[in-house]
Amino acid sequence: MIRLAIIGVGLIGGSLGLCLKQAMGNGIYITGHCRTQASMDKAVELGAVDLASADLQTVVGDADIVFLSPPVLQIVPMVKKILPFLKQGTVITDAGSTKCYLWERLSAILPPDIYYIAGHPMAGRERSGVTAARPDLFRGKAYVIVEDTGAPPEVHERLMSVLKHTGANFTTLDIARHDRCASVISHVPHITAAALVTLLNRSGDDMESCIKLIGGGFKDTTRIASSNADMWADICMTNGPAITRNLRELQDIIGEVIVAIEREDRQAMHDYFLASKQRRDGLLEQAVKEQIDPN
Repeated sequence: MIRLAIIGVGLIGGSLGLCLKQAMGNGIYITGHCRTQASMDKAVELGAVDLASADLQTVVGDADIVFLSPPVLQIVPMVKKILPFLKQGTVITDAGSTKCYLWERLSAILPPDIYYIAGHPMAGRERSGVTAARPDLFRGKAYVIVEDTGAPPEVHERLMSVLKHTGANFTTLDIARHDRCASVISHVPHITAAALVTLLNRSGDDMESCIKLIGGGFKDTTRIASSNADMWADICMTNGPAITRNLRELQDIIGEVIVAIEREDRQAMHDYFLASKQRRDGLLEQAVKEQIDPN
């Protein structure tokens, strides 16, 4: 039997627990830790974990794998707390959205017989907490595994023998590339969605009229602005160089649009929209093909 400890049984941790219990049944025993007793009780009630406890030794003491899913800035302090209780050979993995920050700090404190394999499931919802968890949350979604954190191949195989039950599309990246790509695909879009809501909030006397006009476009574009504020504040603090670089690039793009509109350059605006449409349509077509024929 595999023993898995989940620290942070919220949307991501809870979804992992539900998925693995559904797929592995009695072949896995899952313990969990949450910030509040109410969340721990709900995690047990929903079946995301077999046992939840505020006592970290109880949660991780017998664990073969520890899955960390709190906000990024809480991961290293949590590892420091659980290290004295981990048995030899324990695998630590995580769902943190940034990796360089974590590895720089974890590599300095982990003993040689405790292994860290950085992970990032690119899945989520605008809701948070274990009540938002779903057993199929990871299915068909990208799940990054970082292989340059020193764990031997057999340890990777041990972890993947469990994570494969998520049905995710696993890919490997080096740490620095992960953070750069996550900034473009995930971090900057979240910041931009929040900026659009902030723009609405600053519309002054027009705000009530603007709200009456809200339809699918605004709702779809800003959906992710409803995500967990603690999580996203931590992401910005731990992937600052990549995020600020890409925000400045986005700022330049918006600047080009402003100039084209001010010059009444319709052709430039047409080309701008056409290029983005063609690129996005191509990506969607590619995604459909890969789902039909993953090989």
